[in-house]
Amino acid sequence: MGKVLVLNASYEPLNITSWRRAVVLLIKGKAEQLENSERLIYADFPLPSVIRLRHYVRVPYKEIPLTRRNILERDRHTCQYCSYKGEQLTLDHVLPRSRGGGDTWENLVTACVRCNVKKGNRTPREAQMSLRHSPRRPYSSLQFELVKHTRGNLNQEWRKYIIGI
Repeated sequence: MGKVLVLNASYEPLNITSWRRAVVLLIKGKAEQLENSERLIYADFPLPSVIRLRHYVRVPYKEIPLTRRNILERDRHTCQYCSYKGEQLTLDHVLPRSRGGGDTWENLVTACVRCNVKKGNRTPREAQMSLRHSPRRPYSSLQFELVKHTRGNLNQEWRKYIIGI
């Protein structure tokens, strides 16, 4: 079966859970069903795909570690210069390390080998290459999960609840 998007009472994405856990929350009256799939779990009970908690839950901020995997995930495994998607991806420092650029969310982007070599030890402006998206620190680990679970045609009904993520 599928995964279920859980929204806080304020409609902000909270997490992704199993359909079984979602059904328990619905039966206990702790959540309401906003979207469902065509499949039925029981005679008259559709499989939920988006639920919203009835009471607001405070979520503590959780720092996301700066790792190669997380940069690739943030950039959707796509070169930020030419939009290449594939296996031959590297990390590029927007402001080269030799010129004071550090290992930060705002200075690292995914680049294919060809673009990384072409850019060399220059800034994108000096190399006359433009970034598809400005690098930024992701604000939640949920962002990575949402990106993963909404790639292609997956979980289309979630998209209206995760605008801007």
